[in-house]
Amino acid sequence: MKHFQFDTQFVQDTLRELINTPSPVGYYVKMKPVIERYAAMFGYTVSYDNRNTAYITVEGEDPSKTVCISTHADTLGLMVRGINADGTLRVRAVGGVNFISCEGENVTVHTRGGKEYTGLLICRSHSSHAFDDAKTLARDENTALVPLDEPVTKAQDARALGICHGDYISIDPRMTVTKSGYIKSRNLDNKAAMACSFATLKYLTEQGIKPKYNTVLAFPFYEEIGLGGIYVPPHISEYVSVDIGIIGPDSEGDERTVTICAKDTSMPYDYDLTNKLIACAQRADCQYAVDLFYRYGSDASQAIKGGNNVRTATFGMAVYCSHGVERTHMKGIENTARLMLAYVLDI
Repeated sequence: MKHFQFDTQFVQDTLRELINTPSPVGYYVKMKPVIERYAAMFGYTVSYDNRNTAYITVEGEDPSKTVCISTHADTLGLMVRGINADGTLRVRAVGGVNFISCEGENVTVHTRGGKEYTGLLICRSHSSHAFDDAKTLARDENTALVPLDEPVTKAQDARALGICHGDYISIDPRMTVTKSGYIKSRNLDNKAAMACSFATLKYLTEQGIKPKYNTVLAFPFYEEIGLGGIYVPPHISEYVSVDIGIIGPDSEGDERTVTICAKDTSMPYDYDLTNKLIACAQRADCQYAVDLFYRYGSDASQAIKGGNNVRTATFGMAVYCSHGVERTHMKGIENTARLMLAYVLDI
C-alpha cells in the first residue's frame, strides 16, 4: 500500500485563502487570479473556455488518454434584486441558499463598478422585541433584507454608492480551525476540494513525477446551479468530480473519511470507474466509505446530462450541514487528496 504524505499546512493555508476569496455562482472575477497564481507557483498556466471554466493541463506518462479532475470554484451567494425606499436591499438567491442558516450573517456587496460595501443579512421581522412574527415568519428570499453598513436612509443613498440591480453579494464564510482538526466554515463546498487539487499539483511537482495519463484540473464556476460540467472538452474521456460528501441518515462516511459516491439524485456513476476509485483508496491506505447521496448532484452527473462522451465518478470529504456553516476534518481533506493523487497516478 502507498501512503502519500501531503504538506498539511499548505493545504490548510490554501483552503483559508480560497474560502476567503468570494466566488458566488458566475462571479469569477476574484477567483481567476488566485487559480492562475497557484498554477504559476508550480510552473503551469491556466486556459479558459467561453464559460470561464479554468483548466490546468498536466502532461502524463501515457498520452493516449486524458482524464479530468473537476473541483468547482463557485459557491452559494446572493444578488441584488431591488432597493427599498429605506435603502435596504432585496435579494435573490444564487444557488441553494439556506436563509435560515444565513440570518444575521455579514455580507459584502460587489458592485459592477468594482466597489465593495458590507452589510448584514436579516429577516424583515428581525427582532422579537418589535415584531410579533419574528420567530415564525418564513426565512426566504422574500423576507430577507440587507441593511448596508453605510449612512443610508433612502433608496437614492444606496444608488449613490454605485449599488445596482444585479450586483453580487457574498456571505461571510467565518472559517474556524480547531486544535483537534475540525474545520467549520461556509464554502467548504467546494473550496476544500480545490485545495486538494493544488496539493496534488504541488506533490507531483515537488516529487518530479507525472500522472499516468494526461490530466486536466478543471475549475467550473456554475456547479451550484447544475451547469458546471455540462460542457467537457472533447479530448477528455474520464471526468471525476471532487466535491463534498454528505452526512445523512444512511451514510457510512464521516468527516474523517473520503466518501466515494455510487449514486446521486439522478443517476448511478460509472461502475468500472467507481470500482477503480475504491481500489485506489484501498491501495493508497485511505480511510474511505461508499455512499449514495440524496438530493445531490455534481459536475460529473451534469457532464452526462450534457451529452458528453465520458465516464464519470464523484468523491469528496464528508461534511455536516451542507449549504450552511459546514464542518469537516483535516483527516477527511487529507484522505480526499490522497485518493485524488492515487487516481491520477493510477496506482
